[in-house]
Amino acid sequence: MRAGTLETMAQWSLLEFALPNDFQYQPENIVMTGIEITWNKIFVSTPRLRSGVPATLSFFPRNVPLGSNPKLQAYPSWDWHGAGRGEINCTRLISVYRTRLDRCDRLWVVDAGVMTSIDDFMPVCPPKVVVFDLKTDQVIRHVTFPREVLRPDSLLTNVVVDEVSAKTCDDVFLYMTDTLGPGILIFDGATDRSWRVVHSSMFPNPDQAIYTIGSDTFEFLDGVVGLTFSPKLGIVYYQPLATDRIFSVPTSALQAGPLPFGEQLPVTLVGRKSSQGLALAVDPRDDTIIFSPFTETAIASWQPQTNQQRILAYSPEKLQFTADILWAKYDNGNIWIMSSRFHKFFLRQIDNRQINIRIMRLKADNQVLIPALFNQIGPYLQFYNNTLGF
Repeated sequence: MRAGTLETMAQWSLLEFALPNDFQYQPENIVMTGIEITWNKIFVSTPRLRSGVPATLSFFPRNVPLGSNPKLQAYPSWDWHGAGRGEINCTRLISVYRTRLDRCDRLWVVDAGVMTSIDDFMPVCPPKVVVFDLKTDQVIRHVTFPREVLRPDSLLTNVVVDEVSAKTCDDVFLYMTDTLGPGILIFDGATDRSWRVVHSSMFPNPDQAIYTIGSDTFEFLDGVVGLTFSPKLGIVYYQPLATDRIFSVPTSALQAGPLPFGEQLPVTLVGRKSSQGLALAVDPRDDTIIFSPFTETAIASWQPQTNQQRILAYSPEKLQFTADILWAKYDNGNIWIMSSRFHKFFLRQIDNRQINIRIMRLKADNQVLIPALFNQIGPYLQFYNNTLGF
């Protein structure tokens, strides 16, 4: 079964950068983890998982030829990426996993502050959030966290910007995943307060820490990392990497402040997937959950109100380790997908003769059920909608 509906916007064997002369880099050590789409740019995040990453946040123009391999431009400038030369400045960018755009054309950038997080996990700066005005490319806000919100091994990897109750561009809520010190961090933009919530569902399941993609098997014990939300329903969906389940929690519970001692977060088990996955998205038009089970190398969806499941795309070649999925409001509601073959990178088995990183688009009018494939693989999700009693 071919993925005929997947449109490849850009692709690389190894990432290339438009580098100043004094930058050295190791392309085999660089992998993309997140994307964000604007009218004229595609932003990409490349955290410093290993040494040799010149820029952790960069972009390329939207209007590049389809299927090309554009060189990445550092954002907002190379001055912000001195860590690539070993120059640590905690007011600049250290290691970014994902970014998100708000309705005021501002890019919220969560900086983990950790170098070489796969090889030796070296925290060099406190985690922070930097907000850029995309009209001017200037910083308009800088968020730091109190010590009690963080853990010694905190690694902030994903973010949702909740603007539902916002009356200005500033009074938004941020929800951020802490993958290694498992929990969700909340930032209240109106009061500049932040806090952490923790639930056992945010921790990795050791029995689900072995993954299979094609002929590759690898082990990775990561906690909560997949994150998305439904503005209409007021629900945040999340998943650890090492699990086959998706969970949810009301935004009202996250916004209520730190949990009183002895009180439990009202978490719901949404469903059990056919295999583990990372990326999650919600189509706000009908609140469909979009996800990508690793082993099945597919993009699938589930509509909670109708219980309709769909397989939107399938490709054992192109959909190896889908790391980010976006419902692109700046692209008429098309779904954008980034796959990275992260497992090859992690195992140091990258083949630079093959395409390893792809940014693809699934057009809204092509998001249809593939019946033969659905019957071949079977249901992707078993849904429970049970409130967890722990």
